[in-house]
Amino acid sequence: MSERKFVTTSGIEIKDVYTAVKQDVERPGQFPFTRGIQKDMYRGRLWTMRQYAGFSTAEESNKRYHYLLAQGTMGLSVAFDLPTQIGYDSDDEMAEGEVGKVGVAIDSLRDIETLFDGIELQKITTSMTINATAAILLAMYIALAKKQGADLKQISGTIQNDILKEYAARGTYIYPPKPSMRIITDIFEYCSKELPKWNTISISGYHIREAGSTAVQELAFTLANGKAYLNAALQKGLNIDVFAKRLSFFFNCHNNFFEEIAKFRAARRMWAHITKSLGAKDEKAMMLRFHTQTGGSTLTAQQPLNNVVRVSNQALAAVLGGTQSLHTNGYDEALSLPTEAAAKIALRTQQIIAFESGVTDTVDPLAGSYFIESLTNEVEAAAYVYIDKIEVMGGAVNAIENGYIQQEIAYSAYQYQKEVESGERIIVGVNKFTQEKGEVNEVFNIDESIRTIQIEKLKKLRLERDHVAVELALSRLTQAAQTDENLMPFILNAVEEYATLGEIANCLRKVFGEY
Repeated sequence: MSERKFVTTSGIEIKDVYTAVKQDVERPGQFPFTRGIQKDMYRGRLWTMRQYAGFSTAEESNKRYHYLLAQGTMGLSVAFDLPTQIGYDSDDEMAEGEVGKVGVAIDSLRDIETLFDGIELQKITTSMTINATAAILLAMYIALAKKQGADLKQISGTIQNDILKEYAARGTYIYPPKPSMRIITDIFEYCSKELPKWNTISISGYHIREAGSTAVQELAFTLANGKAYLNAALQKGLNIDVFAKRLSFFFNCHNNFFEEIAKFRAARRMWAHITKSLGAKDEKAMMLRFHTQTGGSTLTAQQPLNNVVRVSNQALAAVLGGTQSLHTNGYDEALSLPTEAAAKIALRTQQIIAFESGVTDTVDPLAGSYFIESLTNEVEAAAYVYIDKIEVMGGAVNAIENGYIQQEIAYSAYQYQKEVESGERIIVGVNKFTQEKGEVNEVFNIDESIRTIQIEKLKKLRLERDHVAVELALSRLTQAAQTDENLMPFILNAVEEYATLGEIANCLRKVFGEY
């Protein structure tokens, strides 16, 4: 516990935690963690201020990373372009029109070397929003860490690696659900031995919410997916007290301030009970650790500067809900990728909450509020109704395969849109308090020439690498995919020989097929 004295601006001392009575059973840092996973929370250590970036080429993204690190960001989050997310090289005809657009284009280990040029991987944490090709991108990251001489046991970060929500809400899957689950459990197993500090999955409610779900559905479907991953790992014979410590979650934060805080508190409590029911005995394996991103779908293209207020409101709710890591969106993201100015004000928003608001001075400051406690219980009860239904269907994989989760999200999205169009739900600047003139002139544009640059890089790579070694590595990977062997060492070997992302994904397509 920090020895520093915390006081208000008037000099009134603030205790580390407040409870209704001295023998109050619910305390932070104790099962079921409703009030936070650490007993001193932000008094001991602030959340990680992570800014999501990645666009065009590895060279351009590298410049933005150095800019963000200079502004005080504490962790990097990598956005990948669509071809990288679905296993196509930049010169594949399927990649046309999409190279470098929604994230950075990564074709081989060379691009990863450029992306992190001048950045020591052992000194930062990196989060990668990647799913179907997560094993390949993780292998590239490991290969670079090895080249830098890093101790792999100290490398920390997160891969999203949450394929179930792709089938339900987002669509960047490659293989059918069952082989996809096999790759995920291979990653769990490999990292538990080789990269013990790496978070092997970030079970994501974010995209479920962006697709139109309610807060309760986001919570329920995310935890149901989490339960499916636990069961898959248990079936592989992994120890829940080891692998569950490396699972993390990724939640959205929308505008309804108190409901979002209640959602985060309920999530921790529910996960603690779910892991315990599946055999976890170590309390660290029962802790729900999560990253939050403010709600992209809540941002408006009309009067975009209003988004600064929305993002501040959402970021404050995430902090009051006890997040471990936070990304704040740029005010201009409904128009384009964020400009540097928007990325900076987004980061400053977090810094102002951390250092000026006083909300970090005590743990779970809203605990004991009649409204918050009641809402936490109600959100939890409503989420369990969905989880129980999914359980009857045989779990999340079956619920996704028969379309149940997708239908529920689609219905909620439709209802929301109807309310906006009828004026029943007010969106400031969109259906009320509107104005004609725009406020933002500068937007961030991606040059169409990026694909040409990437294609030239690929031509050069294919001329310079050892063809025989590449072919041998890919052939071994294809053979391993037909057995029960762990695929990670084979993928790592292929990556180190400079096989491309598309070549590796195609080996697995041959064996597993496409969904």
